[in-house]
Amino acid sequence: MTSKQLSPLDASWLYVESQDTPMHVGGLMIFELPEGAPPDFFQKMMSDFRAEQCFYPPWNRRLRSTRLKRLTHFWDDDQDIDIDFHFRLSALPWPGGERELGVLIARLHSHPLDFSRPPWECHVIEGLENNRFAIYIKMHHSLIDGVSAMRILGKAMAKDPEDVNRPPFWAISPSRRDPSKLLPTTNDAVTGLVADLKRQFRSVPELTRAASTLVRAATDRDDPLGAPFKAPVSILNKRIHGSRRFATQLYSITRLKKLANAADCTLNDIVLAICGGALRRFLKEDNQLPRRSLTAGIPVSVRPADDDEQGNAISFMIATLGTDVADPIKRLNSICGSTKRAKEHLQGLPRSSITSYTMMLMGPYIAQLLSGLGGRTRPVFNITISNVPGPQETLYFRGAKMVANYPVSLVTHGQGLNITCHGYSDTLSFGFIACRDTVPSMQRIAVYTGEALEELEKAVYDTGS
Repeated sequence: MTSKQLSPLDASWLYVESQDTPMHVGGLMIFELPEGAPPDFFQKMMSDFRAEQCFYPPWNRRLRSTRLKRLTHFWDDDQDIDIDFHFRLSALPWPGGERELGVLIARLHSHPLDFSRPPWECHVIEGLENNRFAIYIKMHHSLIDGVSAMRILGKAMAKDPEDVNRPPFWAISPSRRDPSKLLPTTNDAVTGLVADLKRQFRSVPELTRAASTLVRAATDRDDPLGAPFKAPVSILNKRIHGSRRFATQLYSITRLKKLANAADCTLNDIVLAICGGALRRFLKEDNQLPRRSLTAGIPVSVRPADDDEQGNAISFMIATLGTDVADPIKRLNSICGSTKRAKEHLQGLPRSSITSYTMMLMGPYIAQLLSGLGGRTRPVFNITISNVPGPQETLYFRGAKMVANYPVSLVTHGQGLNITCHGYSDTLSFGFIACRDTVPSMQRIAVYTGEALEELEKAVYDTGS
């Protein structure tokens, strides 16, 4: 049995795991049944997949110890896996609509994973209206990040609808590597440790300068650089409970990119702008809008294109959402200035310092959660908003066309709402997840993003004309 030690970033998701704040992430994929699908389509698929008893990483990784507050954690590769526990069939009362599906996903996502087993589940959901079905997968965040999940998705799906014999995702081998490089020698381990210590020592000056920059930005309201604790207190940043709400929205990437080009900004800036507009309206309607703008924590992938590892390879930046600005153009300009400053700050760091910088930036956030202060003190930032690129081709699963791929992320004490986007084909799928008690009527925020997009389009195109 082989083992792998978790990195500090991967292990941090275990340290903050609790009954109210399970640290798993998921994906909800919607499919159209292939034309002429037989009545036993699901039964045959379940039978075929249950017969696949070969498991590859990360699906066969189990924690060596279920004591989640340990200082160090290791993954052990496990082949003695009860597939019926992990792979399940559910059904909506036909015809199941988006609301019924959202209620089911919220309930499934509310339950913590079992750490005595590899921490993942897969639910096939039939009974969806318009001849569709869904697959919902959840995995612990210590096991995978969004970019890795998108790469696994690409390998598990087919580009040809006639390719109907692909094995399930857990039985697909990762990229082949030279076996001699899989097991490092003692000399390799010592050499690697020395090199790592040298890199960390050389990064101290850069980290010191970066920390000084963040401290100055935190105390200077006019500095567009987002910094920890520059966020106001809001109703989104209270203590939470285990029950969740889930909602979705789907937009054309072509539509969003056209708007970004017209406004001379990035696609991510547009995403932040419509989220900021939706949150401003939501909070203002409840007379809960802070005078200072909400800020967003934005994960940034630092994974090389040829890296097939499944752990977390992310950094973070913080940016304004312009919720203190009524005019949509001025709000977008404020966001653009903030994200530009954050990118310059992050790109000014050497690659060898990124992990240390990320732990430094997220240290206060993790400390709040570990100490029990999350949701009781000023938030490090108000909300996490992330945009994960995905496959640009249309994909198929046993001949069924995938029409949407919604992310289902996580929330924590002090972070009662999360908005994550997944790119797929020409769509950008928004997944909104929130604590059911902390953020009531959360579905309004999802609806308001569409209206904020229309408002921004009108303002930008009217200005351009």
